[in-house]
Amino acid sequence: MTHQTIIVLDFGSQFTQLIARRLRELSVYSEVWPPDTPIEKIRARQPVGIILSGGPKSVSEATAPTCDPAVYEIGRPVLGICYGMQLMAHALGGKVAPAPQREFGHAQVTVTSRPGPSGPGAAGTSRPGPFGPGTTDDPAALFANLPSDLRVWASHGDYVATPPPGFSVVATSANAPVAAMSDPGRALYAILFHPEVAHTERGLDILRNFAFGVCGCTGDWTMASFVEEATTRIRARVGEGRVVCALSGGVDSTVAALIIHRAVGDKLTCIFVDNGVLRLNEAAQIRKRFARLRLPLVFVDASSMFLGRLAGAIDPETKRKIIGATFIDVFEAEAAKLGQVDFLAQGTLYPDVIESVSIVGQASMIKSHHNVGGLPERMRMKLIEPLRELFKDEVRVVGRQLGLEEEFVVRQPFPGPGLAVRILGEVTPARLALLRAADAVVAEEVKRDGWYTRLWQSFAVLLPVQSVGVMGDERTYEYTCAIRAVESRDGMTADWARLPHDLLARISSRIVNEVKGINRVVYDISSKPPSTIEWE
Repeated sequence: MTHQTIIVLDFGSQFTQLIARRLRELSVYSEVWPPDTPIEKIRARQPVGIILSGGPKSVSEATAPTCDPAVYEIGRPVLGICYGMQLMAHALGGKVAPAPQREFGHAQVTVTSRPGPSGPGAAGTSRPGPFGPGTTDDPAALFANLPSDLRVWASHGDYVATPPPGFSVVATSANAPVAAMSDPGRALYAILFHPEVAHTERGLDILRNFAFGVCGCTGDWTMASFVEEATTRIRARVGEGRVVCALSGGVDSTVAALIIHRAVGDKLTCIFVDNGVLRLNEAAQIRKRFARLRLPLVFVDASSMFLGRLAGAIDPETKRKIIGATFIDVFEAEAAKLGQVDFLAQGTLYPDVIESVSIVGQASMIKSHHNVGGLPERMRMKLIEPLRELFKDEVRVVGRQLGLEEEFVVRQPFPGPGLAVRILGEVTPARLALLRAADAVVAEEVKRDGWYTRLWQSFAVLLPVQSVGVMGDERTYEYTCAIRAVESRDGMTADWARLPHDLLARISSRIVNEVKGINRVVYDISSKPPSTIEWE
């Protein structure tokens, strides 16, 4: 089945993937493409709409990314967001200049041109485009059924001083005379703020108006259809080949394995590697769980190998790369025991990809992920990543579609490098023991108070800091533990959780009293951005 698709051209915003995520939330399929994609390739895909993302550059810079100018004449609706708006204005004859006062954070936008009569989420009169139903004649179609004043999230140092010929000013803000503009005759729309982030009021409604009211989408993409299509695609690709799946025990790799097993049956073998940096009793729990799921599983205890190679490593990227390389070595050895194996399957997700790749569009690399970036040539296996284009909450929906129990589906994310990136500094057996015990306390107390499913992640971090304390009238000089708890919709942005003081007090008291070697507990109140969720 071919779905209606909105293509997002990525000019480097850290929020680009959120645009795609929000559209999928509306059951509209979207793909993120590089900004310099040739117009012939875009036209061949027959998108119902195109979105130009934000980005960190100024359009006046020599190295500023751009797109094929024919995008504006493709005959399908185009929405420019922030940098995308500035690029559209610059390319079509408007004037972009440094803003007298930059806008970073919340801003108030006033819609000055009101939408006409509207149906469900759209305004104006629709007329057909060259690829099917589409555009509206209403210049303010993006703001159909929305209030005149909106609190939005802005992130720009430039602004559109003069819109291009043919464009109407649709909205303004205190620091931007053109906060939104449109030329419905050419199906071109632009806004100077980010509707994809949760901080923008009614941002999802703006994207809904673009997708349904302007582009004519019907919302034909669901997780049920994804499962069917992924199963068919994998079955055709694997053919008579054999697959090994890297099973971590988390939701992502489990859902990936279930989809592949659905497609190829006993041609799949799952391999679980105990890397020595798992949580308390996790390896035993994983073996028990997957016995119930009846997935063909090979269990490998490689903890000594991993910890031996990690000895002395302090730099976070070094630790990640050691774990990734060791993981590959173990897999190579185990796969060789199985005979001829053609494919390696992983539970890679979209956020892993965007944070690992220096240019998906133009985004800056945040950190590497051990399961992103391909395999050594010597392995002679091809990758299968059924979930590579999905976000975590989408994977959970797929898990429910496949019959996984709810308690497992709502499990919080756990990093591939495990506790190695929650121990700042060298990873040693003694430090692992401290962190496992402290982390178990956090999990128990958060679940006891009903916060576990409300949080995106909650965990302990062991800091390479020792401080003086007093216990039983005696001086102690022990480690500090940080507690991290965040709320998020998809892991791309996150806010620190306002946990009740009584809950934090119990966690602190239990850790200090039960974990000999930790005498101080602190709480991390940083959001993402500017921080990341994990400390390393």
